[in-house]
Amino acid sequence: MTTKEASERWGISERRVRVLCSEGKIAGAVQEGRGWKIPIDSQKPSDGRFKSRESIFEQIDRKKAELDGKRPLTEGELERLREEFAVEYTYNSNAIEGNTLTLRETDMVLRGLTVDQKPLKDHLEAVGHKEAFDFVCELVKRNEPLTEWIIRQIHYLVLADKKDDRGVYRRVPVRIMGAAHEPAQPYLIAPKMEQLLISYAESNEHIITKLARFHIEFEGIHPFIDGNGRTGRLLVNMELMKAGYPPIDIKFTDRVAYYDAFDEYHVKHNLSAMEKLFAKYINERLDSYLRILDE
Repeated sequence: MTTKEASERWGISERRVRVLCSEGKIAGAVQEGRGWKIPIDSQKPSDGRFKSRESIFEQIDRKKAELDGKRPLTEGELERLREEFAVEYTYNSNAIEGNTLTLRETDMVLRGLTVDQKPLKDHLEAVGHKEAFDFVCELVKRNEPLTEWIIRQIHYLVLADKKDDRGVYRRVPVRIMGAAHEPAQPYLIAPKMEQLLISYAESNEHIITKLARFHIEFEGIHPFIDGNGRTGRLLVNMELMKAGYPPIDIKFTDRVAYYDAFDEYHVKHNLSAMEKLFAKYINERLDSYLRILDE
């Protein structure tokens, strides 16, 4: 599309669209002569000009209130959005943990196909993650409270390739290579999980701060022998959706920033790196949902 078409679609001036293109803030935009060609599926970039006057949390609260006031999507529309989200989410969450399926291959596997020369483990992880996400969506519909039983059930579905370890707290000590934090000893897992859930339930912090802290603490306990990262990210999305937010998909390309956010907390007691990462994704997803509703 042209800058004029983008201007009309996004409700901003054509001059502003040209500036965003020249600053590299519209992915895929290509300059042709004096004009720009913009991918037809491009989303309106978040407007960074107002950050000094409005914090990211305030932006999110405002957009969440706007989303709440919109006409709700039908069940069919929500299902379509969830299905499209689930493929890319499954790809990214598994890829962060070392799964070798590409995005297209993940889509094929979730459609019931097999990919030649890719391990059975990778196929099972894709199917297991999708089933776990579907389960989370059902829990959200019922507004189920977060409990140890639910965490174990989600993990049971995630760990499709290791039947003896599914939904079971680990019984051996582990180390995370390259991480600054040492996970809890096996005998401390149950009491630490119990305390984590109590602290989470009693917290009055902003949903982003609350979930950033919960996620880091959960991964720090590292309750399962494998599948902690995928399970932890599913728990974050369960709680976001229960609170009326869209689910988020932490990209494989952001994995270094994601890992660094854990070290920032454990070494410097700094939660802001994970807060900013979560806030960025939530803000973008709210923009996407509002754009869909406007159209």
